[in-house]
Amino acid sequence: MVCLILGVPLAWVLARTEFPGRRLVRALVTVPLVLPPVVGGVALLLVFGRRGLVGEWLDQTFGFSLPFTTTGVVVAEAFVAMPFLVIAVEGALRGADARFEEAAATLGASRWTAFRRVTLPLIAPGVAAGAVLCWARALGEFGATITFAGNFPGRTQTMPLAVYLALEQDVDAAIVLSLILLVVSVGILAALRDKWVAA
Repeated sequence: MVCLILGVPLAWVLARTEFPGRRLVRALVTVPLVLPPVVGGVALLLVFGRRGLVGEWLDQTFGFSLPFTTTGVVVAEAFVAMPFLVIAVEGALRGADARFEEAAATLGASRWTAFRRVTLPLIAPGVAAGAVLCWARALGEFGATITFAGNFPGRTQTMPLAVYLALEQDVDAAIVLSLILLVVSVGILAALRDKWVAA
């Protein structure tokens, strides 16, 4: 959900507007694709840690700290997975015919109405594909999460972290958790694919 809320507007800005530094912003958005996840976690700590660039201000001003919290898990997974959504949606926006939006504007539609009623339905397959890729990447995220949010059972532990911990203590439990993760992933992806093909 966080990826959709942040990623779709970011993709729209990258696809439909010209501004100085657009290439730099696109490069920054896609960096997590090539960055080792642990390095991404360290980068998040440098920015949002208690002594980080933004984290120190958040801690002093609001008494709020991101690392090693449930919110930190969401931030780490969104950081690593959001490029998949942004790239898919930006590609869909570039491929969508802008003349439909122009026609809606000539008929009196505001930019928001044109986006919601014309553009969004046009790019819906790209948004859905990007959301699934983003979800799949976040589901398997390990490095950035353990570095930035830790591995506290019941608070910041994700399924990959639970599998890792179980592998050190009980191999059978690790296998069961892995199979559950595999079955859930395949089931959801197969169900979504059937809906897309039927549409």
